[in-house]
Amino acid sequence: MNSPQDPRQHAGLSDALAAERTFLAWIRTGLALMGFGFVVARFGLFLRQLQLLQHNVAEPSYGLSLWFGTALIVAGVAVNLFSAWHHFRLMKQLDQGGPIPSRPSTEAILVALFLALTGIAMAIYLISTRGSATPNPQKHEEVSMSPATNKGIIDMPSNHSVDETVNRLKGILQAKGVTLFDVIDHSGEAEKAGMKMPPTKLLIFGNPKAGTPVMLASPSAAIDLPLKILVWEDTQGKVWVSYNSPAYLQERHNLPAELLPNIAVVETLAAKAAE
Repeated sequence: MNSPQDPRQHAGLSDALAAERTFLAWIRTGLALMGFGFVVARFGLFLRQLQLLQHNVAEPSYGLSLWFGTALIVAGVAVNLFSAWHHFRLMKQLDQGGPIPSRPSTEAILVALFLALTGIAMAIYLISTRGSATPNPQKHEEVSMSPATNKGIIDMPSNHSVDETVNRLKGILQAKGVTLFDVIDHSGEAEKAGMKMPPTKLLIFGNPKAGTPVMLASPSAAIDLPLKILVWEDTQGKVWVSYNSPAYLQERHNLPAELLPNIAVVETLAAKAAE
């Protein structure tokens, strides 16, 4: 005698396990989107740090990377929530003996399209920011060459410590017969006052035969003469050699072009000390 059949139908073990594997795959996809979104959002901070290292100070902004990253994180959360709802609905259909969809997953296609569009937009964004984000060693020698962008100060990276750079510059000045009037140790004076300051030293030097004609042509030039070179270390431990741009000094004091070489020697001295 046949026993009465249970009107409730349950999904087979293989179907249930397959549905669970699909559910876990969607969860991994959502977690990957959230993790990748966080990395993208922080990429703007990475670009900002590169700009600071290059002394290319811009407005403090993460750029579009913050929005791309946030969109990916939101998409990851949405995928996890939707996958939980979809898994619950699928298991209910299987338990009721409902038809199993045989068409391609609309959700998977939408996620793939979303990622493709986001990837294209990010690629365009990275290409547009490549010039400002890519470190270029040769660019350091040209940084701040435009007086208007950095108030006439040229910053040149040094391959040596502050003390080594100062000693190299002293030797070069002595070899060329240039008088070193003084070395002001700003960081040393700060330490005497009980304050901490990265190594910072100012060298004041010149040659009366070169400087006197400049001051005769424009007496106001005496405020910027003798020539000065600042050797300093930034908060990242990078050593820089800074000096007033000769072109800036020429424009500032309205010096004749024939006197520009008298002050342009500072560029050669700084480059030799930093190399």
